[in-house]
Amino acid sequence: MDKKALRQEIRLRKRQFNGEQLRQLSLAVVQGLLTHPRVVQANTVMFYHSLPDEVYTHEAVNQLVKMGKRVLLPVVIDEQHLEIRQYQGPQDLKLGAMNILEPAGKPFTAYQEIETILVPGMSFDPHGNRLGRGKGYYDRFLAQVPQAYKIGVCFDFQKVDEVPTDNNDIKMDEVV
Repeated sequence: MDKKALRQEIRLRKRQFNGEQLRQLSLAVVQGLLTHPRVVQANTVMFYHSLPDEVYTHEAVNQLVKMGKRVLLPVVIDEQHLEIRQYQGPQDLKLGAMNILEPAGKPFTAYQEIETILVPGMSFDPHGNRLGRGKGYYDRFLAQVPQAYKIGVCFDFQKVDEVPTDNNDIKMDEVV
């Protein structure tokens, strides 16, 4: 199956659930992330503010701040680039590209300090291969942070035996 067909298949799987069901399914995933040793031990964690069809992360982002973590979130700058900004709290968010809440403020550029990155995706396989939404934002960014431990985040129904890959696709160290 090629990337386009797999994205379509995962979209169909997602449509079998309503928003409330996806939130319920998110609870166990998020609990596992908040207690994951790589998250607990890290000082600087990059997360994401979820889209409606992704594992719901809004409350988890706040929990990480309460745990004393420096939490970074991506901001879409243009068709090619993400910018990373530190999350200061819900009052700091504004609606950005793709209707995602994004932090205001200055870009975070000390990429070498990022220890753990929680990465959304359309699909993942047991080898850590990730299928994104097709724009390449995360792959371009992840190539700049080879030291960071990358955790793919998804629902169980998004996991497949094999994700088609290209040379520029960045593997996850783990998928939860």
